[in-house]
Amino acid sequence: MPASLSHITTWIFDLDNTLYPSSCDLFALIDAKMGVFIQELLGVDAIEARRIQKGHFHKHGTTLSGLCREHDINPKDFLDFVHDIPLDRARPDPALKAALLALPGRRLVFTNGDAAYANRVLDALDLSDCFECVFDIYAADLVPKPDPRPYAALCTHLAVDPVRAIFVEDMVRNLKPAKDLGMATLWINNGSEQAEAIACPSFVDHETHALSDWLAHMMERKYA
Repeated sequence: MPASLSHITTWIFDLDNTLYPSSCDLFALIDAKMGVFIQELLGVDAIEARRIQKGHFHKHGTTLSGLCREHDINPKDFLDFVHDIPLDRARPDPALKAALLALPGRRLVFTNGDAAYANRVLDALDLSDCFECVFDIYAADLVPKPDPRPYAALCTHLAVDPVRAIFVEDMVRNLKPAKDLGMATLWINNGSEQAEAIACPSFVDHETHALSDWLAHMMERKYA
């Protein structure tokens, strides 16, 4: 039986591949634009650009963080470019919206992207009215998950008591800092490349393949 969630007063959600299914594959569009940005920045071909991109992602947490540290780019130029994608793949899920609105307490989005992109996605998903605010990469002083600092900053700036919060995320490594702060954790195990699946890590309290189903089941059980 899963641990009780009756104490939760703040629900914190990652954005990409969490509030919409990984089958939407918005990241493929972003990924392609990251490659183009690196090709133009460094004058390399597509194969080398991808090698550099993935190297930064694994070493620094995000491609952006690596480019800022190693190539001194303007983060806004990068974010504006890679997030300029069509969002027709992101379609509303009425069941998810109903489940989110039924949750007691606060609902927040915590993303390594920027708020402008996050709000566009939430609009496309018809979820904008489900969340109090977006804590984005700028609010985190450009320090991405899974660095522990933005988790602490979110709690400080938004007055979140971590022991009464749950963090929902598809990238399992990003759950560890939340667990270390005392948050409950829910892993959206969607099988995507970015999820980096690890079998039953100690910092995962709950696991699901479908967020709306899990939330609905949890509400039916009244957090017991």
